[in-house]
Parts: sequence; C-alpha cells; structure tokens
Amino acid sequence: MKKIKFLIIPALLLSFQAMAQHQTPSDGKVGKTINKIGNKTAEVAVKGASAVGDKKYDSKVGPGGQTIYINKHSRYYYVNGRGKKVYVSKSKLRNVHHR
Repeated sequence: MKKIKFLIIPALLLSFQAMAQHQTPSDGKVGKTINKIGNKTAEVAVKGASAVGDKKYDSKVGPGGQTIYINKHSRYYYVNGRGKKVYVSKSKLRNVHHR
C-alpha cells in the first residue's frame, strides 16, 4: 500500500503543477504557486522514497520536530520543505514527547 501511495501522490501533484502552468500570469502569483507546488511535490517524493528505502527513527525527532530517517550508512537526516535531505548529527536530535 505504501508503494502505491509513493507512486500516486507525486503523479497527482505533478498533474496539478501542469494545470497551473497553463494559466496566464497576472501579477506573479502563478509563478509563486508553481514554485510551492514543485517544492511540495519534491518533499512528498523524497519523504515517500525515504519511508520505503530507509529506516524511520521513532524515538527521536529533528531540531524542529521533523521526522528523522536513517540511511544505509547510518547517517541521520530529515526532509525539508523543498525536498532536500538535511543531515544532522546525533547530538542535535531530540527525544519524542508522547502524550
């Protein structure tokens, strides 16, 4: 099921991006919207790939509360809003507070 979501969600976001590109720019809002959609598409795609390919670190979160993943080289990272992997040292991780 996770693999299906990994394939369908980015495809839907890309179709929204294609629809937004067909609009005529009025005052730059379309360009900003396209950038937001592109960033969100990248973020969702990288998070999906990380969830499938890497291990999620359940007991720790990033400096801003982000989900932490561990890659095959035992490096810790989170995915930022632009879809980039941001590597962090273990000392910068925080414990998860369960309520």
